[in-house]
Amino acid sequence: MSSSSFNLTLLLPLIVGCLMAASASNFYQNFDITWGDGRGKIVNNGEVLTLSLDKASGSGFQSMNEYLFGKIDMQLKLVPGNSAGTVTAYYLSSKGSAWDEIDFEFLGNLSGDPYILHTNVFNFHTYSILWNPQRIIFSVDGTPIREFKNMESIGVPFPKNQPMRIYSSLWNADDWATRGGLVKTDWTQAPFTASYRNFNADACVSSNGASSCKSNSPSSASTNNTWFSQQLDSTSQQRLQWVQKNYMIYNYCTDAKRFSQGLPPECNMS
Repeated sequence: MSSSSFNLTLLLPLIVGCLMAASASNFYQNFDITWGDGRGKIVNNGEVLTLSLDKASGSGFQSMNEYLFGKIDMQLKLVPGNSAGTVTAYYLSSKGSAWDEIDFEFLGNLSGDPYILHTNVFNFHTYSILWNPQRIIFSVDGTPIREFKNMESIGVPFPKNQPMRIYSSLWNADDWATRGGLVKTDWTQAPFTASYRNFNADACVSSNGASSCKSNSPSSASTNNTWFSQQLDSTSQQRLQWVQKNYMIYNYCTDAKRFSQGLPPECNMS
């Protein structure tokens, strides 16, 4: 992570039961299929979007709007069954050579094994990103699974200046995705399909350098948009600690081999 770029990717296995723009779920109005040659589809009168992957290509979409802070929810149903070798990415990203990025990445696995960052593949689950000037909170079905605080005061980059679009893609990565590339994609199971529904964005929409929020301050938000200054209460902090204690498989703040010259400064914060 450089001082000019921010990238926050979350990898965690889970087994768990202003004038603001609020975007209800209609994929025709909110998203464009950007690649895949017909493998991405909007169906059910705009209520559901599906991405598929076969041996020739995957597929992807992006939001029509760019956002600078917000609470964004999406229900996803990942590839069921043997999804080894596949990756479903759902993320926010800005443009340019020094882009900001906030990621959910779901690494496929063999039938019967849990997804990285997922649970029962036969159901939809709600994946949420709360992004305000003080913190980023990742949640699954309302349970927080990671919090990244703004620590610019100690030199840690934090995304607050570049508006981001929402992206998602389904693609083949069997050279690394499952058990370090040992398990390859079984193309006899193709096409692989991920489904999306119930998108909602309570967010500041950015267009041509102007924000739909009057200013980047809580006073510009209506009383219904508490996300702008939201933080984890004591109950949510306990749930976060429980998830990380029981299900986190990698913490870069303990990876002395990767950071042989010293851990990142945020790792020294409580």
